[in-house]
Amino acid sequence: MTAPTTSTLTIGGDLTVGRIGFGAMQLTGKQVWGEYPDHDGGIALLRAVVDAGVTFIDTADVYGPHSNELLIRKALHPYPDNLVIATKGGFVRGGYDYSTLDAVGNPNYLRQSANMSARRLGVDSIDLYYLHSGQATDVPFEEQVATLAALKDEGLIRHIGLSNVTLEQFELAQTITPIAAATALYNAGIRRGVDLLRATEKTGAVFSPWHPMSIADGGDPERITAALEPIAQNHGATVQQIALAWHLHRAPNTLPIPGTTSLEHLRTNLAAAQITLTSEEISTITALVPED
Repeated sequence: MTAPTTSTLTIGGDLTVGRIGFGAMQLTGKQVWGEYPDHDGGIALLRAVVDAGVTFIDTADVYGPHSNELLIRKALHPYPDNLVIATKGGFVRGGYDYSTLDAVGNPNYLRQSANMSARRLGVDSIDLYYLHSGQATDVPFEEQVATLAALKDEGLIRHIGLSNVTLEQFELAQTITPIAAATALYNAGIRRGVDLLRATEKTGAVFSPWHPMSIADGGDPERITAALEPIAQNHGATVQQIALAWHLHRAPNTLPIPGTTSLEHLRTNLAAAQITLTSEEISTITALVPED
C-alpha cells in the first residue's frame, strides 16, 4: 500500500497548509455571478470548513465579482493564525454572460485589484496572490509578473502564484520573481496541466489542480468512471473520493481545492485524505490519460 507522501505542504517556504484545501467559487450566484443566494448558509459552511481542519481557502476577485471575498471575510474574520487565503486578480467581467470575461494586465489595474482584494478580505497582506490568467494582451506577460513582484516588495503580497499560464510563461516568471504556486486544469480525466505539475515539482512550488474530482472533463467519462469504480469499491469509497485521493498520491506538492456548497460533501471530500491507494491503483489511474 502507498500512503500520500505528506499530510501537509509548505507554500513559499513559510506557510504550512493541509493537503486538501477548499475552493470557494461555488459560494456565488449562478455562473459565478452575484451573491450566494443562501448567505447565512454560506457563512455557516465556511465556518464548518475551518472547524473541520481546512487551512487553505481559494477565492478570486472575479468570483461574484467581489462577493466571494466579502463572504469569506464575513464568515471568518478575524482569521485563525493557521488559515491561508489565496485570491486572484487580472480578470474583468462585464456581466452575467461568460463572454464578458476578459484578462487585463495593466499595472494600474493589477495594483487596484490586489489592493481592493486586501480591503475586502480585511488583511494588510495577502498570503498568496495569483495572476489569474497569462492570456492578457494589453501588457506583456513579464510586465504583469513584475507588477506583482513590486507589490510583494511593498508588502501587499506575501507570495505570488500563476493561474492558467503556459509552461513557458511559468519558466519566464521564475526569472523575474519566485513563484510559490500554480493552478491548472488537471484531474483523472484530463491532464492539461501536466507540464506545470512537473515544473512545480522541480522548483518546489505548490501545484493546485482545479476541478480536481471531475470525471467528465476528459471527454470519456464512462471509461474513466469504469476504471475508478473497482478501486472505489475496494476502499469503500466513492469514485470522486478516489479521484481526489489520487491527487494526493500523484505528487507531494499537489494541493487540490475541491469546492462544495454541502457540509456532507465537505466531509466526504476531506475523508479522501485517509484513503491509501496501492501503487498499482495509482498507476492505473495515471495511465488513463496520456501525459507525454
